[in-house]
Amino acid sequence: MKTVTGIPGTPRRQHERSFKAELVAQCLVPGASVAAVALAGGVNANLLFKWRRDHLRAMRGSGVTSSSAVLVPVQVAPDMDSGSQLLPPAAPATVVPASSATRNVGVIEFDIAGVQLRLRGPVDEASLRSVLRALRNSP
Repeated sequence: MKTVTGIPGTPRRQHERSFKAELVAQCLVPGASVAAVALAGGVNANLLFKWRRDHLRAMRGSGVTSSSAVLVPVQVAPDMDSGSQLLPPAAPATVVPASSATRNVGVIEFDIAGVQLRLRGPVDEASLRSVLRALRNSP
């Protein structure tokens, strides 16, 4: 680590690339705490987050991708309404206004890019937005 003067009278530390790379590598280990790695390395956690973000951007820009995909368990349940069918692929989306008594109960069905999605009961708006964003960004 070198100390240089940035603002007159204020020392500014510059860390070696190897030191930064070592701390970033420790942060990328699954389950690692960036705050704990920063504390052990004697740097501010926000600075380490910046180094990690810069590293990940550089890796993404160079075409290198992370191979640590996270898989979540999925359970497929049979259709509870024997009379209801999923919308056909070409069916346009329709909005049905709900009365105040049934506002939080119902079924929302989507057919987006070949993916069929059915939501029942009360739906959290933030969660729905997150699911739709993930579907839009999927290849």
